[in-house]
Amino acid sequence: MRVVYEAAHLIDAHLVRHALEDAGIPVFLRGEALIGGMGELPLFGAVQVCVPDAAWAQADGVVRELALGDPPAEPDPYAAMPPPAWLPA
Repeated sequence: MRVVYEAAHLIDAHLVRHALEDAGIPVFLRGEALIGGMGELPLFGAVQVCVPDAAWAQADGVVRELALGDPPAEPDPYAAMPPPAWLPA
């Protein structure tokens, strides 16, 4: 098994897991069982998404397509605004 993604938290890990399983890749979440034993404070970075060695290249492509580390594009606040009525067209 090889780590294809280190999740920031459990929800992040499950999102990647479901994307990989939809692509037909078997997935194992390493560290998932440890999350509940950490008390009231959340433990971040403890869950790793693992796949079989033979499926790692395909899984890496699926994870890259998810673009999880990319910040969202900033929308142009003026793009959806109509021009003012006093401005000649």
